[in-house]
Amino acid sequence: MEALQIVVALGVALLVGSVVARRTGIASPITLVVAGLALALVPQLRGIELPAEAVLVLFLPILLFWEALTSSGRLLRRFFRGILLSGILLVVVTAAAIAWVAHLLGLPWETAWIIGAALAPTDATAVAALGRDLPSRTAGVLKSESLINDGTALVLYALALSLTTHEEAITPGHVTVLFSVSFFGGLAVGLAGGWLLFQIRRRLTDPLLNAVFIVLTPFILYLVAEEMGASGVLAVVACGLLWVRMSPLVVNAQSRQHATPFFTLTTFLLNGALFVLIGLELPIAVGGLSAASIGTGMLVTVAVYVAMTAVRFAFLVTSAYLIRFLDRRPHQRTLRTTNRARVVSTVAGFRGAVSLAVALSVPLAADGVGVWPHRDMIVFVVAGVVVTSIVLQGLALPAVVRWARLPQDTSAEDELALARRVASREAFDALPSLARELGIASEVIDDVTAEIRTHLEQIDPEDEEFRTRVADAHSQYRALRVAVIGHKRATVVRLRNEGTIDDAVLRQVQASLDLEEVRLTGSGAVE
Repeated sequence: MEALQIVVALGVALLVGSVVARRTGIASPITLVVAGLALALVPQLRGIELPAEAVLVLFLPILLFWEALTSSGRLLRRFFRGILLSGILLVVVTAAAIAWVAHLLGLPWETAWIIGAALAPTDATAVAALGRDLPSRTAGVLKSESLINDGTALVLYALALSLTTHEEAITPGHVTVLFSVSFFGGLAVGLAGGWLLFQIRRRLTDPLLNAVFIVLTPFILYLVAEEMGASGVLAVVACGLLWVRMSPLVVNAQSRQHATPFFTLTTFLLNGALFVLIGLELPIAVGGLSAASIGTGMLVTVAVYVAMTAVRFAFLVTSAYLIRFLDRRPHQRTLRTTNRARVVSTVAGFRGAVSLAVALSVPLAADGVGVWPHRDMIVFVVAGVVVTSIVLQGLALPAVVRWARLPQDTSAEDELALARRVASREAFDALPSLARELGIASEVIDDVTAEIRTHLEQIDPEDEEFRTRVADAHSQYRALRVAVIGHKRATVVRLRNEGTIDDAVLRQVQASLDLEEVRLTGSGAVE
């Protein structure tokens, strides 16, 4: 019963905190942390802590897998060099700077490196929640960066833990080998394992079984990679990026209609639960610190936050000008941006769920160490920086975006209109050959031709009258419509593969086509 009480309490806190956030306009992470603090006042819930190893395993695989599945492959390729620098080198530099500052203020190196590893990566979910005013290019680059930097940071975290328990001296060469095995091994496991698992997935035509398999996939890859000494997080991310490319024409519409709402709800619950858990654990962390330690923790929190923000801006500016000096190709010039835009990227570099998961995953005890040294300080500082980041940067971001005067980005809307228009036109042109292949009666062809012509004139995917007439038509009519939808889907995927439209546009058009196909075939309900 105690476990059920905890689950219910977390759910209620998540619901109340989210409602308060929407009613007041306060950032939801803040209200969720406050809701967790309120739970800590309940006597039955005081002192509750999840097993440390469960936090990373239960939360991160599914969260990062969904982020990878909803990422932009085209944008990742276009800005690959900058994203790679920010996702790897910036993480290492930020972790080192944070560790150095924390050590200067009295924390041992082992503790300082764990704090640095936890706070080095930005959080894509926080960007999505707080950065709605960001141009699509900036938001997409930040999201792509977070997919890589999460894996880098967790490799650093594993190395930092080994500093505390390792019996041998860890040399730079040793660290380099461990980092390389973990990083590149994780990518290899994710790509190879992702391809093998996809061959199974494509044969699961039942939407419910397909959804179950998708949920299992990140956990399978995470466990396999970790058992091999590689990064489970990078394996999950690599698999997600691979599936983005492979799945549009292989996975059926019903399976996507089942999986998308489930992942949306699941990631919402997991992200929210992490912030509630931080609020629940903060009193425990504070209770384990002396008055002097709390003062030190507050000082470290402020100093680390300043260092973290300054290092990010300095790195973005330095790396941009270095690339500009070394690469003067005309194509590279089209990717350039301004220092004002880099200020926006700095302010939008929120810390969030991944940092919290790392802090909560620090073991309560270590073999040969007893109680893990300074664990309460780690939780206190990381939670303080995350909350500060979300509050200060979240409040400042709209004003900074206006100050930056970034050019209006309508590329997503333009590409969406292009995808719908080209898909409908090519489907219209292909209608006679599709009808001959299916043996469709001429009167049905005339009906569908008239409706597609009307659709081309309006380009309105929300036309319920159009959808209703299609759904109620004759079986031949439905067969032809499904074939037309399939042709539209293939056209949109081709536009994505050619780089004409972005993955986000592909998913938006595909969702519309999936909904239309599900309504036509009547197979959207779970049997």
